[in-house]
Amino acid sequence: MPVQKLRQFLDSERVKYACISHSPAYTASEIAQSAHIPGRELAKVVMVTLDGRMAMAVLPANRKVDLNLLREAAGADEAKLATEEEFRLRFPDCETGAMPPFGNLYGMEVFGSEQLAEDDHIAFNAGTHTEVMRLAYADFARLVKPKVARFTD
Repeated sequence: MPVQKLRQFLDSERVKYACISHSPAYTASEIAQSAHIPGRELAKVVMVTLDGRMAMAVLPANRKVDLNLLREAAGADEAKLATEEEFRLRFPDCETGAMPPFGNLYGMEVFGSEQLAEDDHIAFNAGTHTEVMRLAYADFARLVKPKVARFTD
């Protein structure tokens, strides 16, 4: 079951979404395969720090973050990958590494890859390693207001 905070938020905004259960999977490629979702449509969340502040980089599962491009897009002096210790406690309702890309629910900025905006739908971890949510990209963009930029390889 998706994290309650996310489900309540989507329901209150009257967003149509689908929940897809799958066998336990931990990498983006495993999740995409288990849930039968194309890698370009499955969004993975990469936690980063930009000038010391925590942020989410959301990109297709089949891409990698280019920290230099992200740093430039964010107008930051420094961009680095966050460690689990740095971000784990910010998501008490999620399994580590299965955070949904709704940084707005956790008080952080979200950077969205240009490639995600090209698809009609987006799918992502729903707080566990056994469930994915899928909804219209337009709804995601309206609710999260990610800063869309080019920061992938």
